[in-house]
Formats: sequence, structure tokens, C-alpha cells
Amino acid sequence: MLKRAVSIMLLILMISACSPSPGPDVVTEAPATATITPAPTTAVPPTETTAPPTPTTAPTATVTPQAYGPDNFPENVNPLTGLAVSDPTILDRRPVAVKVQMFPRGQRPPYGVSLADIVFDFYQNLGATRLTAIFYGQDAERVSPIRSARLFDIEIVSMFDATFAFGSADHRILNRIVNQGFGDRLIIESQTECPPNPMCRVEPNGPNYLITDTALLTEWAAEHGVPKERPDLSGMSFDPEVPEGGQPADTAIVRYNFSNYNRWEYDEATGRYLRFQENADAQDVAAESFAPLMDGLTGEQVAADNVVVLFATHSYAFQTRPGPNEIVEIDLTGTGRAFAFRDGQVYELTWNRTQNDAPLYLTFEDGARYPYKPGNTWYNVIGSSSGVEPLTGEDNGYRFIFAIP
Repeated sequence: MLKRAVSIMLLILMISACSPSPGPDVVTEAPATATITPAPTTAVPPTETTAPPTPTTAPTATVTPQAYGPDNFPENVNPLTGLAVSDPTILDRRPVAVKVQMFPRGQRPPYGVSLADIVFDFYQNLGATRLTAIFYGQDAERVSPIRSARLFDIEIVSMFDATFAFGSADHRILNRIVNQGFGDRLIIESQTECPPNPMCRVEPNGPNYLITDTALLTEWAAEHGVPKERPDLSGMSFDPEVPEGGQPADTAIVRYNFSNYNRWEYDEATGRYLRFQENADAQDVAAESFAPLMDGLTGEQVAADNVVVLFATHSYAFQTRPGPNEIVEIDLTGTGRAFAFRDGQVYELTWNRTQNDAPLYLTFEDGARYPYKPGNTWYNVIGSSSGVEPLTGEDNGYRFIFAIP
């Protein structure tokens, strides 16, 4: 029997086998208790990774997008994308948030992230970033590699009233997470079997990836006391019409450091931004080198209808300092600076998070709501003191240079 490791509980007990993969994630992820032994795992055959399954849930119905939001969304319209869904009953649940690895570089591609409605890409520690993907209007039958949580995940889970699947966490981070009032919606590795549990490990003699199926996560949560009911996710506004006030921009580069930088390029044929990721270290911007970021599940390049760069205060938690054991806290409350890219245009805006349990939204200088393009959104979160510079030459857009004060 394959061993899957999943449990939902009000107080989570850590296990020591939660973070086997090598890479820049070197924050000590010590167990909260030494009395729990690691769950045995059995590999899913490695050949599973060579033939990625095809997504089975259609992202939208064949309906022409319309303007919706920030509230009173029709029953069949996803409030996180502004798109109609084929089966409205899929929205009668909480969103599913999954923590996904981006580093080390050699363990890409990620799986399933292109099927998420919203993805947050943010700094974790030691120069690396990690993704938290929000699935609501459609599911992905494989999302991986799943890794450990960070403090910022508290903000994300709260915003979307989500069920949260992750691999582990530093005990200080975990203690903070389980005391937020959503402990019954946390799904981590534990001593249980699969199926029916929704988290498995593959290739234990290799990277030992932890994977999940978001539809199974929803069912597992329902079976363990999380009601399948539609939450109020009001807040975002959508309009297929391109708003006024933008400037032409076909490129956005976000540079976290010399070994971690990404690029979004507008594809006029599809009206979406394609994601590229660094494939070599670059001590200066002139040496930057990119490769398409592929999705291992779909076999296609990751793309977004909306790319938003959020400026937010970053600080060191628990008196940590820059270095291998740093723990970074990101404050996404109140308001802050933002750049939004859609339809080959860029808008300088303000992000607003006035309610802890509601999605953030964007506004123009006069306070009017900014409409997202109907579709998915990727947020790159950077420090409030990060630099911004216009691109020169053939590129038209901005480079954002990450900084922590």
C-alpha cells in the first residue's frame, strides 16, 4: 500500500522527515515534538513523473467574459478570476492553498501551478523564493513539490479563507500558524495511508517530492470536519475592457538576487504574460539568463492574465538576522505600492487589504477600483524599499530589484 501522509488537526505535531530535499531552504525545520516518529513512505513509481496527467477540470465555461465585482458575483462566476465556471458547485467549498517549491533550480519544473487562480511568489530565506498557489475554480490532479510554510502564508490563508496544504515548518512558524484560528484547515504530512489521503511522496531515493491532488484535498478536509460551503470572497473587480491610464509594457523583471530572478513577457497572440525563470547565476543584470518556466502537469509554459508586483514591508522575525537561519515576516496589511500588468499595459496603483479575511484589491490614485483582466493572477511580493527602474533597449517595461531594509 502506498503511504500518504496527511492529517487535519487543531494542534499539529511536526515530524522530522518533512524536509528531505536539498537546496537553499536551510531554515532549521525542527520538530515541535521529539516523540513523533516519521511516517514510512513508499514510492509512487518514478515513471509517473515522465507522463504528466492531463488536467480534468475545465477552467471556465465557454462564456464571453464580462465585468464583475467587487461583490455580488453570479453563482457561476469565480470571484478570484471573474470567469464563469462550467460547474458552479465547484465553488461550494473553500479555496485550497498549496505550498510549492521553486528552488533548488535543478528540481524544477513545478507541477500544477498554472491551473491555480492566484499564485503568490515571495521571499522565503537565503535568497530563495517559494510559491503559494490558490486553487478554487478548477483543480489540479498533481501539485508538487510541496514544501514548508512561512509566516506570510498566514496572510494568504486568512485572505482566502483557505484550506492549507504544506510539508512542514520551523517550530516557531508552526506555532504562529496553528494559533490563527484555522488550525482545523491545515493539512500536513503525518502517519496515514494513501489512498484515500491526498498527499504522497514519489522517488524517495531521489528528491523525494511530496505531491497532492487538490480535489482530494477538498474531499479529505470535508471528511474531517471542514464544511463544504461557499465562502464570501468579495473584493476583486474584473473587466475585459482595458482600463485607461496605463502605459505600454510587455516585460516585467523581478530580481531577488544574483541567483533568483524571473521575467514576464507579454504574448500578444494569447493576451497573456509568459513566465521565464533564471537558469544561471548573474552577478549583474547584463548577465541575466532565462528559460521558460514550464508546468510539469500540463507540459506548457506558465502564463498569467495579470501580473502584479506588490511592495510590502519585510522584517526579520524572532530576532533572526540575514543568513541561513533568517525568518522573514511580510506585512501585507493596510495599503502599499503596486504595479499591475495586463494586456501589454502597466498601471502604478495602490494595493489595499482593509479586511484580514478578504482578498486584497487594487485602486487607482483617485481611489477607484482597478479592474483585473478576467483570468488568473500572479503576485510577486517584494520589499517596500525595493528599487524600480525602466527597462531600456528592446524591452519595454520595468525591472524590480528586491531589497529588505
